[in-house]
Amino acid sequence: MTEPEITPELIKAHGFTLDEYAEVKRILNRDPNYTEMGIFSAMWNEHCSYKSSKKWLRTLPTEGPQVICGPGENAGVVDIGDGQALVFKMESHNHPSYIEPYQGAATGVGGILRDVFTMGARPIAAMNALSFGRPDHPKTRQLVHGVVAGVGGYGNCFGVPTIGGEVRFDAAYDGNCLVNAFAAGLADADKIFYSAASGVGMPVVYLGAKTGRDGVGGATMASAEFDDTIEEKRPTVQVGDPFTEKRLMEATLELMATGAVISIQDMGAAGLTCSAVEMGDKGGLGVRLDLENVPQREPNMTAYEMMLSESQERMLMVLKPELEAEARAVFDKWDLDFAIVGETMAEDRFLIVHNGEVKADLPLSKLASTAPEYDRPWVETPAAAPLADVPGIDPIDGLRALISDPNYASKAWVYEQYDTMVMADSARTPGFGSGIVRVHGTDKALAFTSDVTPRYVKANPFEGGKQAVAEAYRNLCAVGARPLATTDNMNFGNPEKPEIMGQFVGAIKGIGAAVKALDMPIVSGNVSLYNETDGTGILPTPTIGAVGLLDHTDDIIGTQVRDGHVALVLGDTTGHLGQSALLAQVFRRTDGDAPHVDLDAERAHGDFIRANRALIKACTDLSDGGLALAAFELAESAGVGVTIDADDTPTLFGEDQARYLIACNFDEAEALMSAAGAAGVPLITVGSFGGDQVTFGSTSAPLAELSEVYRSAFAAAFE
Repeated sequence: MTEPEITPELIKAHGFTLDEYAEVKRILNRDPNYTEMGIFSAMWNEHCSYKSSKKWLRTLPTEGPQVICGPGENAGVVDIGDGQALVFKMESHNHPSYIEPYQGAATGVGGILRDVFTMGARPIAAMNALSFGRPDHPKTRQLVHGVVAGVGGYGNCFGVPTIGGEVRFDAAYDGNCLVNAFAAGLADADKIFYSAASGVGMPVVYLGAKTGRDGVGGATMASAEFDDTIEEKRPTVQVGDPFTEKRLMEATLELMATGAVISIQDMGAAGLTCSAVEMGDKGGLGVRLDLENVPQREPNMTAYEMMLSESQERMLMVLKPELEAEARAVFDKWDLDFAIVGETMAEDRFLIVHNGEVKADLPLSKLASTAPEYDRPWVETPAAAPLADVPGIDPIDGLRALISDPNYASKAWVYEQYDTMVMADSARTPGFGSGIVRVHGTDKALAFTSDVTPRYVKANPFEGGKQAVAEAYRNLCAVGARPLATTDNMNFGNPEKPEIMGQFVGAIKGIGAAVKALDMPIVSGNVSLYNETDGTGILPTPTIGAVGLLDHTDDIIGTQVRDGHVALVLGDTTGHLGQSALLAQVFRRTDGDAPHVDLDAERAHGDFIRANRALIKACTDLSDGGLALAAFELAESAGVGVTIDADDTPTLFGEDQARYLIACNFDEAEALMSAAGAAGVPLITVGSFGGDQVTFGSTSAPLAELSEVYRSAFAAAFE
């Protein structure tokens, strides 16, 4: 087959700038051929190389005594004691999900699960953070239905519980939805598997499903803006098979137990190219691949197609040759392909051979660790203008406006489509605060949460970045968990625009300050840039996935609110309404600054909650919607009414940070007040739980009426 002529149009279609293509020619001292250009394109695109973000990602705190493995591997690893480790990561599948919602979301789930079990961990929990355009936008309904079905269709069949996440809607996502997938798994701390190849002349083995033409060019597509040619990109979306992935997981974990694995890598973005290059580069070795040995499900595939295919459910490993028979037997048992497709080499070389013909001969190290790196120009986000006067509002009307909007209504329509109880270890499922999973066979439990408030980040990237981490910290503390570590998913627009790059830099600085102050190092993550359509970017959305540990399931702070419980607020309330949910949903305004995040107060208040959890019957953090929404949600979850003494708008709907709402008995409230005084933290009584009304000051409404609005609004928008 004759390869296409390399033209300026073809160079541009592969995502190269003219300077980058000139650098490829300088490295090779010649023009690349078509396959070589495709390989460079795959490795140098934004999605794989992080060329716009590496400089700033290096500033994030990534170490701590709990960290076994930080960024750079398939997933991060933290110690949870007793010789056990938690392996976790969050990653985006935004562009594919907008083009083909079901398969884009499904393969996003599949990819993040492979990242976890590639490290030797059995997945125990999944989450997803989803951002869509306006509920009444013509495309939003299709996206919501497709993405939710894709997440459930893959995760449910694979057999991992979805225990948390978030869903938001904003006009800024009309042209680019966000699908951020999180997975976590358990492994023995001394049996973690890494991707760095070692040993010269070691067999390189292809594992799993066959290679097809689906997903060819997917990584390059994910590194570009959308325009009116979006439908032409549909073939770049991968197609997933959760049942094959389940067999691949079982076969991979069984293979690891044989001792045959030297190194192993998931075939994710850029498929065979990226997995082989990363394994070789991390080990300081070259790699030869013989493509005629690659299992193929379609006839007459070219070298270019095989190297850039993103067909799912595939792995690449370096094998101990003396254990080949044992390794092959495992994959034969699970009816999956096992093929030796190459070997490691001492030279710095990526040699691709197809039917005896050399299709690519490149310096391997130039493809990965020495890929381009940019210090993009950036401008700091201007300070927000002072908040104009906010009119008073009947507090029940304000609450009703929030809970009738899909942003703040119950998300049961979403999570009821997910299997939340499979594996039988889920201690708290989606719907209220952090998800919790018991560590099977022990008394321990793990808590998981995903958080960000994009409107804060747009108004003030530094404070918004801090707040995303702080809210995750609070959600973990509110269930009694000790926060351990975080993973980030940095979703932004075009980094070539200085104002967008400024958002990214500001958010990174805020995240870095918060994870350091709260001892929650970043151990893994993903950057998704160019989330723009026709020049219009998304809200800056640096999603934070966080994990926490409970030493005993008895330490879980529940939601057992009952008649007669006292309502207390921990933390200072000044009534900050800038960028608040009330402002956005009721008054259709997005003015004012984001709330300031006092990290010392966050830490002190989180420590107080955990230290006094025996006195607390129920707890939730105060964030979007302030005290009003938190009090309603806590009461509604237990089916009891609530009375809050205040009725003024700032007190009820202000979004000051470092705050928790606590429910407990009267004598426990007295003990908490005494403890708060001794600890020097602010704690006040704000009302009580009981009856069948929601009462704010002198206004009230039946809980049953508000509950019906809250539980039906999402389905009403999308059924």
